[in-house]
Amino acid sequence: MKLVDISDLNVSFSQHEGVVQAVRGVSLHLNEGESLGIVGESGSGKSVTCMAVLRLLREPPARITARRLDLEGTDVLTASPATLSALRGRVAAMIFQDPMTAFDPVFTIGHQIIETIRVHRRTGKAAARAEAGELLRMVEIKNATDVLAYYPHQLSGGMLQRAMIAMALSCRPRILIADEPTTALDVTIQAQILQLIKRLQAEMGMGLIMVTHDLGVVAETVDRVVVMYGGKVMEQGPVQEIFDDAKHPYTRALLGSMPGQTVGRQRLTEIKGASPNPVYPPTGCPFHPRCPEVEPRCARSMPEFSDLGADRQAACWRLQ
Repeated sequence: MKLVDISDLNVSFSQHEGVVQAVRGVSLHLNEGESLGIVGESGSGKSVTCMAVLRLLREPPARITARRLDLEGTDVLTASPATLSALRGRVAAMIFQDPMTAFDPVFTIGHQIIETIRVHRRTGKAAARAEAGELLRMVEIKNATDVLAYYPHQLSGGMLQRAMIAMALSCRPRILIADEPTTALDVTIQAQILQLIKRLQAEMGMGLIMVTHDLGVVAETVDRVVVMYGGKVMEQGPVQEIFDDAKHPYTRALLGSMPGQTVGRQRLTEIKGASPNPVYPPTGCPFHPRCPEVEPRCARSMPEFSDLGADRQAACWRLQ
């Protein structure tokens, strides 16, 4: 069963400078119990795609269109506000990039988790408080009872991220969307958070969408990966196949820019140029201005996806 089913998703934002085309024709899916990674440079449309799935973007200035935008079989484009409210938390929950800004600074951690439980699951205050403490212990916060009374500014980044995961799990969702959950954390805490998310996914049987620009995170945590650039999907497929034999030049460039792949000191490989301007995106393949394998037709039109096997696709003219 497809928990998330997206076909030809487009998201734009009206601004004074023009229309920002953040997502352009994205299609992807998440199967039951599967983990999916969405990778790409900053500004590639990863977070906006996930926010659109939960309809968390303010409309206007955002404008969302799609042939299909389904969350566990429910069309979120036509869903009523009451239906969307029920879907958020019960069906899908999100771990946001910066827990310091995701939590309300004037309420305690306990108040915010308890409120989420009571709104979505209609439980009493005492039962919700007891469950909030259990959730904090589940995410390996030892002094859970004390932390319930803390305000966000009283916790470290790693503790706040754990509390954010606890709140996301409070309604026992079928889908967990983790939007760069380790961005502001040091390497040791990052590894702990990733292990925690994978353990909880296995224990609760959730589908997982991991949004990141770190290919190392993708290699450790997901089954399939979607590579995005300039608001479009460049390549997608099983993570091991893509790491072993990337077909799109952008995917190969991303993998080539990872440090520490060969022994000895050497200059870090970079992708020359800059990400495309979303107000005036390039014609054709968005990567063609930076692509070392560019051909004249790359600038004229965007290639269709080439089917490369079981659930493996790439959009490059050289594969046509």
